Amino acid sequence: MAKNKEQFVQDIADIKTDFPQWYTDVVVKTELVDYGPVKGTMVMRPYGYAIWENIQRELDNRIKATGHKNAYFPMFIPYSFLVKEKEHVEGFAPEVALVTHIGDTELPEKLVVRPTSETIIGNMYSKWIKSYRDLPLKLNQWANVVRWEKATRPFLRTSEFLWQEGHTAHRTAEEAEEETMLMLSVYEEFCKNVLAVPVLTGKKSEKEKFAGALATYTIEAMMLDGKSLQSGTSHNLGQNFGKAFDIKYLDSDNTLKYPHQSSWGVSTRLIGAVIMAHGDERGLKLPPMVAPYQVVVVPVAAFKPGVTERATALAEELKAAGIRVELDDRDQSPGWKFNEWEMKGVPCRIEIGPRDIENNSCVMVRRDTHEKKFVSLDGIADTVKAELEDIQTNMYNQSLAFRDSHIVTCDNMDELTNAVNSGNFVKAMWCGSPECEAKVKEATSATTRCMPFDQTPVGNKCVCCGKEFDHLEGFVTYFAKAY
Repeated sequence: MAKNKEQFVQDIADIKTDFPQWYTDVVVKTELVDYGPVKGTMVMRPYGYAIWENIQRELDNRIKATGHKNAYFPMFIPYSFLVKEKEHVEGFAPEVALVTHIGDTELPEKLVVRPTSETIIGNMYSKWIKSYRDLPLKLNQWANVVRWEKATRPFLRTSEFLWQEGHTAHRTAEEAEEETMLMLSVYEEFCKNVLAVPVLTGKKSEKEKFAGALATYTIEAMMLDGKSLQSGTSHNLGQNFGKAFDIKYLDSDNTLKYPHQSSWGVSTRLIGAVIMAHGDERGLKLPPMVAPYQVVVVPVAAFKPGVTERATALAEELKAAGIRVELDDRDQSPGWKFNEWEMKGVPCRIEIGPRDIENNSCVMVRRDTHEKKFVSLDGIADTVKAELEDIQTNMYNQSLAFRDSHIVTCDNMDELTNAVNSGNFVKAMWCGSPECEAKVKEATSATTRCMPFDQTPVGNKCVCCGKEFDHLEGFVTYFAKAY
């Protein structure tokens, strides 16, 4: 094993033998997060929050491009709102944080700390929506939510996390379903082109759907340990919340009707997806689109005349071209800096020393392939931009190839068990019964992740109970262990 790899093994756990500890080591030692003083909370440090800012900026542009406007709703919700929608309160009750007192004074009604905002937005929509001319109403908010998770892990499950949640209201069921599917496609494109993470899309089972929704659609990403990470969801709420909150509008035929609604969201969980879909034994491997720094410039032999000045000029040239750059002129050895920035996942490293300056060149090192090459300083900004685009594409292709090679088609429980225990997704037929769904989970810890939109049969019997059926009766389903 090479010396630099030995040094990294001392810093972070082996990704192949202890993936959970590797993940914990990476998020803490690369200074993405630290643990908050309240159990289950995390403090996002500047490097981690910068990733979220890049995600937020890219996704916010896409949300606004589809006709949505940003708003903000209070984080405190009257408890009576939550209980108006029966399925909704049952789904969230175990995770809800309540405010019962202000100082020593007991509140006349308990307040819920926002686990999601369908109820309070439903209340406001009942005031705002009076006519068909008020529809469609398409809002989004960037906010924090609180869900008191029993088992927590930074980014994946924390008691408080950041997200965006869209909420829309429409005249017809068809419009609400179209909206639900549109936003699912926005999430899919975003994951592909920004996070370089391929996702499977499809419908959730009745058991796995959002509490209070007619239907839930999901994007599921495969992590390097073969587990699934639900990375975003889009819900067709139908008229459930409209009826619960008496949201009525006068339609063009002079009759009062309930609107059809949707909601959809992604969260800081996406940072966890980036870490676990791309990382390696050296630490983070960040796609250029979301990396806080796309390039780090490291002076070599900085004590020699002109080196730091040329490195500074190079960094400024790249910044002027719109590239996110960090000049690392700290009083540390170049090797120490190389190791640190590799662990932090910076896509491209540029080394420049006295000999490079003489040759009007620099050394460029890619994080995704570890390829090292000499490039001219002439037109360096264009060279770097092209390299970053290639890194982004290559990281997606690597992740796609990994995912596709870890999807196994199975016909029975023995095959399913062996496949999921070997770190794979399983594609199989399912009869649709909750009993079989529960048996699979009990036997393997795998759950139904989604039923893909392409329902081309992969067999003629249920993977669990063995019931034979034609393709109109069974469901093509992805099963996997999940975070």
